[in-house]
Amino acid sequence: MICPHCERNLLRKERTGNICSHCKRRYALDPKTNSLRLSDLRVRRIADGLTDNGRIRVTPGQLWYALSRKRLREGEFAPGCAGGALFGGVLVSLWAIFGGLPFMLYVSGALLATALGILIARRRGAGRGIAPMTRGAFRSEALAEWLRVYGNLPSGVVDDSGDPWPRWPADAPAPTAVLVCPDPSIAAFLAADGLPDRHGIALVQGPEHVAALLPALPPRGPVLVLHNADARGELLLRQLRETCSGRPVVDAGVSLRTVRGMPKAVAYRDPARKPTAAEMQRLTALGEFTPEELKWLAQGWRFPLVGVPPVRLLSVLDRLAEQVGRSVDAERRHAAEVGFMTWPGAAADGPDPAGGR
Repeated sequence: MICPHCERNLLRKERTGNICSHCKRRYALDPKTNSLRLSDLRVRRIADGLTDNGRIRVTPGQLWYALSRKRLREGEFAPGCAGGALFGGVLVSLWAIFGGLPFMLYVSGALLATALGILIARRRGAGRGIAPMTRGAFRSEALAEWLRVYGNLPSGVVDDSGDPWPRWPADAPAPTAVLVCPDPSIAAFLAADGLPDRHGIALVQGPEHVAALLPALPPRGPVLVLHNADARGELLLRQLRETCSGRPVVDAGVSLRTVRGMPKAVAYRDPARKPTAAEMQRLTALGEFTPEELKWLAQGWRFPLVGVPPVRLLSVLDRLAEQVGRSVDAERRHAAEVGFMTWPGAAADGPDPAGGR
């Protein structure tokens, strides 16, 4: 491992307690002691790429996915067990043969069968898509250690642990649209990079926060839905289309069908967050998904918003927000032309009814 301070190549015995034996300075992450095999230099390099060398800001959720992406693609089932079982099986077999202990062949057979089973499971994809370090563990373990050593998050990374959904001021002009984004990491990312303020869009967490803003929207001001490509994301979009009938509801999230056909898109699954039977029944009843897609969703697979390259996500949403703004402005211009929300004109004959403006 290379020391992030003096850049010396350190052997394991030269970095006891995460302290470089050359410069005597502490570092945060050792690839030998964390499940993502992270080092300080790797975290900084990935963070620089995500932020476009400091041009934008990103969040811990986006950093977690970028650091986990390779491991999610490759998968890891029973790490080290296959080699250990194979070695043990061969060793016990030799002992049984040359030591005259035929009953030990049963033990060696069990060990060899275990090794073969692990290799077959890996071949079939067991463990693929399951992060060796969850988003929560990344925050409580890796980032917590980083904060202890350096006192702040990696350069360009902003905290997403608070409430990232800014309240729309009561005295502010009406928003042009409402953007629904349940993921706090992405909401914090958009707020930190100024998208809601730049386009006059209200950023909210879920459907329960949309109703209060609908009366303030222009007549055709849309509801934009930013969601993961997973079972709950698909249901969120359809729930909003039901509750906001008569108003445009735009799918601004990750397209399930598109992302599953992209070879570079890396999905992941969390066994603890698989959709419920009731949720799968609702998705099946829609008749919009193929049996293969339903099976994929039922297994808890998802492609998350934090997996979209931040620069690309921000660019796409900026373009969409600009289109929404132009559309709403056109409606407002039309309303002004027909007299809606304009001051009454002077009477053809007689004084100005407003008292001489």
